[in-house]
Amino acid sequence: MEDNALQPTQTKPKTILLADDEEFILVAYKDGLERAGYVVVLAHDGAEAVALIKTAAPDLVLLDLIMPKLNGFEVLQAVRADPTLSGIPIAVFTNLSQLSDEQEARGLGAVDFIVKADVSLNDLLARLERLFL
Repeated sequence: MEDNALQPTQTKPKTILLADDEEFILVAYKDGLERAGYVVVLAHDGAEAVALIKTAAPDLVLLDLIMPKLNGFEVLQAVRADPTLSGIPIAVFTNLSQLSDEQEARGLGAVDFIVKADVSLNDLLARLERLFL
């Protein structure tokens, strides 16, 4: 008879959907997030982000605001309007730093507003840890 209490518990890695139209950002942050233990799904525009949020069911979305097809605000609206998706946390991850952009994003349900230029990968990882607690 095995004693399961002595077995280490395995937790499923968290999945992050990174939505950005800049290939450099996608590649750089995907690598860093995966090295930190996250599973990363990439979306290259807002329409792809909405589709992947529906199919990949990420634990968190990092969402750029300036993207083709649907911008980040439109993605936030679409996700929050869908009762099956509305509980997925979305953190805006953008180079826009106007207070009005942050206020609009938070008003649409963003759980955090991160200005890319203001954070290092380590800062981002620390913020993600707080979001997942």
